Amino acid sequence: MFANRPHHMHHACSDNFQLSELHEGEWGKVGTILTWSYVHDGKAKKAKEVIEAVDPDNNSITFRVLEGDLMEEYKSFVFNFQVSPKSEGGGSVVHWTLEYEKLHDGIEHPATLLEFTKDVSNAIDAHLTKPN
Repeated sequence: MFANRPHHMHHACSDNFQLSELHEGEWGKVGTILTWSYVHDGKAKKAKEVIEAVDPDNNSITFRVLEGDLMEEYKSFVFNFQVSPKSEGGGSVVHWTLEYEKLHDGIEHPATLLEFTKDVSNAIDAHLTKPN
C-alpha cells in the first residue's frame, strides 16, 4: 500500500491519513515526490516526501521528508518501512525505522511518531484482513 497505492491510505487509516497526492513521478518509484495530509498528536499536518528507495524483494520502502511540519524541528527525517513474513502461522511483521537529526538539543525525540507508526500498522492490518 505504501509503495504502489499510498493514495488509498485514507481508506485503511482514516484517523491518521486524509490525503496523499502525487506531485512528480510514478507511485512506487524512486524519485517520486508526494504530499501527505495526516493527523499527528491530534493536529492536522502535512509532509512533502521523496521516495528514496524501493526494494520489492525485501518489501521495503524509504521516504525522505523534504518539507512540512516535521522540518520545523528536524534538519532531516527519513522513514523506512519494511514488512517481513512471519516464519510460522502466516502474517507479517512490520519494522519501522525513523532516522532524524534534531535542529537543536531542546527538541524531543519523536516518541509520539513511534506510536503513530504502530497505529498506522494496526489500521492497515485490520483493513487488509477484514472479510470482504
